[in-house]
Amino acid sequence: MEYHRTCHLDTTKPKSVLHVVGTSLKVNLNRSAPPGSKLFSVKCTANVKCSVSPPPGETSHLSYVPLSENSVLLISMSHASREENEEKLSVRYYDKKKKVLGNAILHLTAVEISLDVDADRDGIVEKNNPNKGSWKWGPNGHGAILLVNCDRDSEKDNIKTTDSEEVHISNVSDLKDMSLMVLRTRGPARLPKGYKLTMHISQGAPKCVQVFRAGSPEVVKNSLQNNSSDFVKDYQLVLSSEVLSQEVPYPGGSAEMNFYVDGLRFPDEDFDGLISINLNLMEQIREQQPGSTQRERGGGLTRWASCFVMKQKPDRGPDIKNGIPETPIFTDKVVFRVAPWIMTPNTLQPLEVFVCSTSDNRQFLKEMKHLVTKNGYKLRTINEDMNRGDRWIQDELEFGYIDSPHHSFPVVLDSPRDRELKDFPYKELLGPDFGYVTRVARRRDVSTLDSFGNLEVSPPVTVKGKSYPLGRILIGVAFPLETYKRQNMTKVVRDFLWAQKVQKPVALFSDWLYVGHIDEFMTFVPAPDRKGFRLLLASPDAGYKIFRRLQEDGHGRAKMFDGVKDKEPVTVDQILTDKNLRAQNTDVQSWIDWNRDVLKKELGLDDDDIIDLPILFKRLEEDNKYSAVAYYPDMVNMIVLGKNLGIPKPFGPKVNGRCALEAEMCYLLEGLGLNCTFIDDFASYHEQLGEVHCGSNVRRKPFDFKWWNIEL
Repeated sequence: MEYHRTCHLDTTKPKSVLHVVGTSLKVNLNRSAPPGSKLFSVKCTANVKCSVSPPPGETSHLSYVPLSENSVLLISMSHASREENEEKLSVRYYDKKKKVLGNAILHLTAVEISLDVDADRDGIVEKNNPNKGSWKWGPNGHGAILLVNCDRDSEKDNIKTTDSEEVHISNVSDLKDMSLMVLRTRGPARLPKGYKLTMHISQGAPKCVQVFRAGSPEVVKNSLQNNSSDFVKDYQLVLSSEVLSQEVPYPGGSAEMNFYVDGLRFPDEDFDGLISINLNLMEQIREQQPGSTQRERGGGLTRWASCFVMKQKPDRGPDIKNGIPETPIFTDKVVFRVAPWIMTPNTLQPLEVFVCSTSDNRQFLKEMKHLVTKNGYKLRTINEDMNRGDRWIQDELEFGYIDSPHHSFPVVLDSPRDRELKDFPYKELLGPDFGYVTRVARRRDVSTLDSFGNLEVSPPVTVKGKSYPLGRILIGVAFPLETYKRQNMTKVVRDFLWAQKVQKPVALFSDWLYVGHIDEFMTFVPAPDRKGFRLLLASPDAGYKIFRRLQEDGHGRAKMFDGVKDKEPVTVDQILTDKNLRAQNTDVQSWIDWNRDVLKKELGLDDDDIIDLPILFKRLEEDNKYSAVAYYPDMVNMIVLGKNLGIPKPFGPKVNGRCALEAEMCYLLEGLGLNCTFIDDFASYHEQLGEVHCGSNVRRKPFDFKWWNIEL
């Protein structure tokens, strides 16, 4: 037995003791022995098991056993009692002539108590899992999982909020978002007088969880059959940020009581995601009898208790009721980890594509609709009443999901950019089984680096033997040089991303770009070989290589932007003779190469895992500071829909009626089994410093891999 509870004997009167099956009672026999005691003997009923330490040798427990200063009796019971005081144990003390000096009698009541969760992560709450009180990562790990209840299962309220902001259960769907916790008992119909059960949550997580209790098994059964207005009344709030500790009923007999644990917060800088819930069996210390020689001490205790109760923290120390301390004689503990928010890379299957409708992007919408619907995906168009002219849906939000053995649903992370699309994620996406989370910047000086074109995730990778089966988050930051004007991504977002643990972020240098987003120079596409994907990087060197080849082949007069409205064509010869443009692109290539080296190191990539795309940049000046934008539509800023790519149409120089840049892209990518579709986004997106990826967003299927199986 790991847990030994100290028990005292009394030779002056019988004593009743409540015993929890699975623990043992430890009695110091010498401490309660009458003066002159030299021997003792023990008798007990059949369900009571006892042993003496140090062992008495050949002597049985029914015989006379020598009493020493360290004689200890360990008492246990193998199963629960049906009635109070059903079992009995007696210890008789003798002098050296075997004369009886005293007899101590224990009336024993045994109960089985277990607070249970799905500690083995199979979707079933098993009984008394030995690992339920700790949490371990990995396929051989253990510990229960808790979802943040960040969706909205009820649409009845006029004010739309997430379920985690409510202090009641709205309907049966809400129960599915919570983790079931079961109190299982076996024993008498009621606990003996002076005992009770209490439940408390760890003090470090009061605002991270709340616990509800079902009124009875019938309540649970009936709840699953209807969604009546009486539903809320059937579930009582037991623990919350306001109530860290509370008494809970003892079900009595052989019974189960269901509790529903509701996650309120994602892991963050100040919260590691672990939550402990404890069930305590409390014993009330008996009041001193009137006239006792200890009455003054009892009064003093009462006065002390009155002061203590004013200052006590609910989950520490003895409980105090009416001036009488209550102490825990048994504690059962369960541990949950809050499920992290998980991003989905381009290599996962698309489910739904989002684009905005504006007054000037009709052609873009037409081509996007054709691409999406042709390949069997759902297209959702956000009208102008909702987007209010803001077309950059990629920058506004990032789709992810949360997962547990019992339930999973998508969760949108809303960026702090708060432009005209700011209401869309909360008003249009939040709903039943569609969650919402955001992080509000502590200061209002949110920069363009806080838009989520600056937030991507790699496919699964292995780096020097370390596996990242859910990939790694990628963000763009400012390089630590005074020549760059913007700040890093706001701290609250960075803290949130790092705290999720399962997609350890990598910081890239993106502030050399005018907009500052990493999706302007990189993306991932699926591949049938090697690591299952390729990293695509913008490359001015690759661009100049094509233009030089065109010139050498006699196509120096071929024109960029030919046929583009209100855009002056530029020949290949003009591009190659523009020394300023070449110098600017030399700088850009060095910055992309810096990121290339970081990506190779942090994602475990080789050069063969990377494809360089022919893209040139040009410099913009603002406030005497320079940064880069794409010289022609930025083909790396594409939408990836399985094997089908929607690529910004570059309007490059034509050879034999075909765009040389498009031909090069097809050559580089179609060998991987990918299909290239070029979309005209020139006027509606490129000239406003964005492209196809900036103007679209994709919700994807979650990983098959379960995050809790990661080795951390």
